Amino acid sequence: MSLLELEHVSKRYGRGLGERVALHDVSLALEPGELVAVWGLRGSGRSTLLRVAAGIEIPDSGIVRFAGCSVADHRDDLLGDGIGYCQRSFRPAEGRHVLDQMVVSQLARGVPQSLAGSRARSALERVDAIQCAKLSPRELNGAEAVRVAIARALALQPRLIVVDEPTLGVDLLARDGILSLLRSLADEGITVLASTGETTGLAGSDRALSLGKGELRGRLTPEIAPVLPLRRAAGQARA
Repeated sequence: MSLLELEHVSKRYGRGLGERVALHDVSLALEPGELVAVWGLRGSGRSTLLRVAAGIEIPDSGIVRFAGCSVADHRDDLLGDGIGYCQRSFRPAEGRHVLDQMVVSQLARGVPQSLAGSRARSALERVDAIQCAKLSPRELNGAEAVRVAIARALALQPRLIVVDEPTLGVDLLARDGILSLLRSLADEGITVLASTGETTGLAGSDRALSLGKGELRGRLTPEIAPVLPLRRAAGQARA
């Protein structure tokens, strides 16, 4: 069983002549520890795909499963607890500083305050952004904002991280570091689903897919290693 499965998912916006098909009969499977990147032009539906995969939006048809459970039926349990959706936006009411914001987001998920602070610091250290802990969200540059968004998701110890355009607005020299971070998270066993509007954003991915006119193209399921026959023990007779 795959960690994340989308089966024949479709999503439309608007009606009549103004109708726009964002996703059409999309199927996709992700395994633990995979980094999958989806490339598409602006308006291709790539952001919709990620929001549907994370359970933020419900598809018009089809089903999304996470660890065998329907995301639509368990979205309040899965989003933020199992699925980490990286958001760069911050709510002023949740604290003046990055660390405050990260602690409050955990408290909202029921994490004890004594644990929330240590998890927040550990996550910031993991993404090399501990220096941002006492900064205001408005003081973050593009790369720092992405790292903090990833850290905020990591603090909840998800099995899947969904990040929309992680290199958007990031200085050219800092982009490789962001992509290397996502690669290292996947190497540690966390599944990563990312989108990009630039082909350079596909670097380091296990699978690179493309989305256009609502249709997802590429290798939609992971390759399964061939099952090799067991080596016979010395002296074992042939059947």
